[in-house]
Amino acid sequence: MDETGVLALLDELSDILEDSKPAFGSKDKRTVEIGPVLDILDDIRHAFPEEFAQARQVVRERQSLLEDAEIEANRILEDARSQALIVASEQEIVRIAQQQAENVLADARDMERETRAGADDYADWVFSQVESMLGQASENVTRCRDRLNNKGIR
Repeated sequence: MDETGVLALLDELSDILEDSKPAFGSKDKRTVEIGPVLDILDDIRHAFPEEFAQARQVVRERQSLLEDAEIEANRILEDARSQALIVASEQEIVRIAQQQAENVLADARDMERETRAGADDYADWVFSQVESMLGQASENVTRCRDRLNNKGIR
């Protein structure tokens, strides 16, 4: 049945409703024999081509595909968020490690300066002790020479 057949069935249904008698006490309600109306509705249902059923199936499949795509998109987004957190965490770890390395290096430089200053102070003290001992030894040598020279042994 084509479109005109369906329209004819709808016209027939309309005629049945228009020709029906009003219900007692109401102009908006009518008394209709249900059998012919149901037959016309069945004929209209059967008149719809197979393409309508196929179209409904395509719409259902499309909806299912859209739902699956949305689930997959949400999963991908969640994975991306998780990976972004991991990368951010790794970057923070690298930043902290670099900061700690800089602190260790600065501490080592400070310790080197302090050690060098301490070594310089110690070397100066040792040299002053050696200088003092050499001075005393020189004085002793001079005194011994003077004694030798004063005794006339020369």
